[in-house]
Amino acid sequence: MTHATGNGGADGTAQAWAALGGDPALTGRISYGEPIGVLPARLPVAALARATVAVCSLAAAELAAQRTGSPVPGVRVDDGAVGTAFLSERHLLVDGRAPVSFAPLSRFWRTRDGWVRTHANYPHHRTRLLAALGLPELDDERAVAAVGAEFAGRRAEDIETVVYEAGGLAVAARTPGEWAAHEQGRAVAAHPLLTLARTDDGPGRPLGPLSGSPLLPAAGVRVLDLTRVIAGPVATRTLALLGADVLRIDAPQLPESQDAHSDTGSGKRSAVLDLRARADRATFEELLAQADVVVTGYRPGALDPFGLAPEAIAARRPGAVVAQLSAWGQYGPWVHRRGFDSLVQVATGIAAVEGTSDGRLGALPAQALDHGTGYLLAAAVLRALTERGRDGGGRVARLALAQTAKWLVHDLPRQPAAPAGPYDPAPWLAEADSPVGRLRHALPPVAFTSGPTNWARPAGRWGADSPKWLPA
Repeated sequence: MTHATGNGGADGTAQAWAALGGDPALTGRISYGEPIGVLPARLPVAALARATVAVCSLAAAELAAQRTGSPVPGVRVDDGAVGTAFLSERHLLVDGRAPVSFAPLSRFWRTRDGWVRTHANYPHHRTRLLAALGLPELDDERAVAAVGAEFAGRRAEDIETVVYEAGGLAVAARTPGEWAAHEQGRAVAAHPLLTLARTDDGPGRPLGPLSGSPLLPAAGVRVLDLTRVIAGPVATRTLALLGADVLRIDAPQLPESQDAHSDTGSGKRSAVLDLRARADRATFEELLAQADVVVTGYRPGALDPFGLAPEAIAARRPGAVVAQLSAWGQYGPWVHRRGFDSLVQVATGIAAVEGTSDGRLGALPAQALDHGTGYLLAAAVLRALTERGRDGGGRVARLALAQTAKWLVHDLPRQPAAPAGPYDPAPWLAEADSPVGRLRHALPPVAFTSGPTNWARPAGRWGADSPKWLPA
């Protein structure tokens, strides 16, 4: 077995596996291929990617071992597969067409005293951004000019405040030191990478014996997926790969990109329910009553009125696993703020570290906070299922993009990276016919002996499935 040396993989994996509460001896089951210089950056992005995929694969292998009664299978981490998967949204083709990742108003802007980053990919965020600045609805070209003129005369933190108060998304650029001194940065620094805690003394409900090929450690697990964008959907896409029945539920009033779903919807089904409507709420309650896992990706507290706080779920569904993902964490003055990977990079100082010598901001080579947190989230669910099978009780896992950012900037060991160079992603790409056309997609990087190598089915149309569990 070849172990990583000098590439940060083993050290980062040990840190993440310890955060997940895993047996440290099991990390010896992981082997790493030779690093090929994917995801080059000043920060140890490749090590983060490698470690998060490694612990997710190991958590899957551990659950498989529990269900088969066999030793934990070996795990293999391949840099090519990892790097390609972390850029999955960029590798996606739909009938040969590449999707558009960022809208014109989602970008860096010069301000009177620095920089801000906005996110306006969704129409309602675009409208709120313009309204916050007192601007009317404009076409993209005129909107870019008008927003740029407004921002040029304002302070970055003032823009951050006024746009947030209008329900939009804008973040002032900070250095790592400035973020460390910020009240939210201090709150983040006071918390671990992730938490995984017991919520109740409900029944163990161990999963049944597992057999067959490929090994699907999450077979028979019903996952209610209440996530959007990248991080949460990457986690639930991974659980679907491992055999779970994943049903994504979205609100009809929140628009979603079909291209985004074509990337992260592999193996899953997708339905639309309006929880404000009595009939849809009753349908949702029936789904929740049979769910093993509930994964949420909304701002902390946003789903509490629907009875989806972890404590409420534990009371109604003892033994359930709840996994909560947020941008800024479940604490601090920004606890209720919306956020995306690009904004967290800017606020936490990553954009400054990755910037240029003339003061321009940079970005990571992938939306690594999203993807990395997604694999950690899936790993937390898998570890929770293993622990529940061993001693019963429900679990709650909590993760945040800002915590992953803090790990990347301050805690992940920095070791010499492999020389960066072009690599051909073709071996880690596949094509499949789907309801939306011919899809080219990245193959999953999660791998263990006898495990699955691709999803059982490609992504379908967003919101097109019935809100029902598959027959047991």
